[in-house]
Amino acid sequence: MDTESTHSGYSYHSSRSGRSNRHGDRSRERHKASSSKDSSRSERSVIINPPDTPSQDSPVHNGEPLPGEPTTAADHGDEAQRLQDDNWGETTTAVTGTSELSVSQEEVVGLGKGIQDRTQGFRRYLPLAVGSCVGLLVLATPLVFLLLPAAMWPDRLQACGAACEGLFLSISFKLLILLVAIWALFLRSGRASLPRVCVYRAFLTTLTLLLTMSYWLFYGVRILDAQDEDYHGIVQFAVSLVDSQLFVHYLAVVLLELRQLQPCYSVCVIRSTDGETRHYNIGQLSIQRAALSILEYYYRDFPLHNPALLSAAKHRAAKHLAGLKVYNVDAPGSTAGAQPGNGNQSRAMVTAATKRKDSAHNELYYEEADYERRVRKRRARLVVAVEEAFTHVRRMKKEDERATPSDIMDVREAALAIFPSMARALQKYLRTTRRQHCHSMESIQKHLAFCLVNNMSPKAFLEAYLAPGPTLQYGPERWMADQWTLVSEASVTSGIKEGTEFLLKCLDFSLAVTVKNIPYIRLTEEYIDPKSHKFILLLQSETSV
Repeated sequence: MDTESTHSGYSYHSSRSGRSNRHGDRSRERHKASSSKDSSRSERSVIINPPDTPSQDSPVHNGEPLPGEPTTAADHGDEAQRLQDDNWGETTTAVTGTSELSVSQEEVVGLGKGIQDRTQGFRRYLPLAVGSCVGLLVLATPLVFLLLPAAMWPDRLQACGAACEGLFLSISFKLLILLVAIWALFLRSGRASLPRVCVYRAFLTTLTLLLTMSYWLFYGVRILDAQDEDYHGIVQFAVSLVDSQLFVHYLAVVLLELRQLQPCYSVCVIRSTDGETRHYNIGQLSIQRAALSILEYYYRDFPLHNPALLSAAKHRAAKHLAGLKVYNVDAPGSTAGAQPGNGNQSRAMVTAATKRKDSAHNELYYEEADYERRVRKRRARLVVAVEEAFTHVRRMKKEDERATPSDIMDVREAALAIFPSMARALQKYLRTTRRQHCHSMESIQKHLAFCLVNNMSPKAFLEAYLAPGPTLQYGPERWMADQWTLVSEASVTSGIKEGTEFLLKCLDFSLAVTVKNIPYIRLTEEYIDPKSHKFILLLQSETSV
């Protein structure tokens, strides 16, 4: 019995030790595999430095190998190299650190925004600076042509007669006209920042510089080097330069202003969120200039974009259509279609689904009708409240005519006094129509004071709130767009033509633009002879009694 117990205990111990050894082998294999994977991942992301200490498979006690370990230096080096190659993932060290020049993500975003703002300011004022420099060069060159000979060789110059003095008067007025023309056409602050340089402006600037440099070269070779004594000819040379500059300015007026006046194309502008559409006629413009004109029309004509109203309509539609169930009785996995005896059940399921769909549509219709009813009710209450407030103001105005000057209220005080009587009705109406974010209390009171000063009717006051107005009616903080992106397959400096399409994108929506040619209209005349309108009315003298 003791033998059996001994053998049984040994067997139990052997089996447990065997399981533990197998478990340890498997855990070491898993640990080795995971270490290999981790090391391979870390190898792609950080720098790996091998350790100076030995690995766990070749321990060292007090700097000496344990008994049974190889003692030769070569064997020790080979063994260490082999163990390092096998277990490098378990004993490596990832060296990381932070730089003293590191910055946070917020600082990077702020730095990029600051650079972008400076770049936009530079691009905004660069055309103005270039135009100022070119204009100064154009105006100063004729004067320098007249002053240099008088300063360098005054003793050798011939006397200037009456004709020469007349040219002085001519060049003075021409320079004054040229100065006003340059100021009116070129020295204007830019309305927008375009992605590319205007081709015609660059051409005119280059032409002006070439003309001025050509005159300078001729002046330097034929007058300065030769020290020409004919001052009358020098003055005529300066007058010819001013005349050439005036013709260049006339060319600039034709290319920049007159060429685009006649309409040649009809553009269709569609807003992506609500489908609001407008049509405009424009002339010969490049794509970027046409985009700028369309954006100016957009802020003037399109109603203010209201994402709250769109999201409310989508929410109502999705809430009713989400509960619909569609059954496909012809599907391979459908039990109703697989059994011939379930035909009545399949038809009943389809009929029930159709009824639920019609019921959901009816509920959506009734909810839309209820929404319109609530809007009409809120509107009627608002109209009544505003008319009562304005009636009270008129009555108080008549009383103020008989009151002393010290008791007369200011317009601002009157607006603040009557505003609470209509504030609740106006607030409910704006909340119902989802336009409460478009009007602040200060803007409403300011508009009310404006209407009272100009003696406007209640309808004139309510017109700004009963219907959404154009975008420019509200402040820039309500425009929902301060930067636009022009998306076009063609170059933005090329001219628009039939079939041109481009996109104007902002943060919340986009404007799709399509260009069409205005058709050629053939108008004919049809002559009508004035004699053909004459007729004779014959009346019988005798009538029946």
